Amino acid sequence: MKQNMGNTDKGIRVLLAIGISLLYFFNVIEGTLAYILMALAIIFLLTSFISFCPLYKPFGISTCKTKK
Repeated sequence: MKQNMGNTDKGIRVLLAIGISLLYFFNVIEGTLAYILMALAIIFLLTSFISFCPLYKPFGISTCKTKK
């Protein structure tokens, strides 16, 4: 897998995952919405750690800086 996520993209995803986790922890979100958002948070964290987003691939999107 070729990396297609830059540092800014990874940082935003991690911050969103932390925000969703805090909302769940403080019972701001609950029920089905909480489960869906927590799954999304886990996906955000996983894609941030491997620096690859499968949804970017078909559209040819890459947010990482190219080396010249």
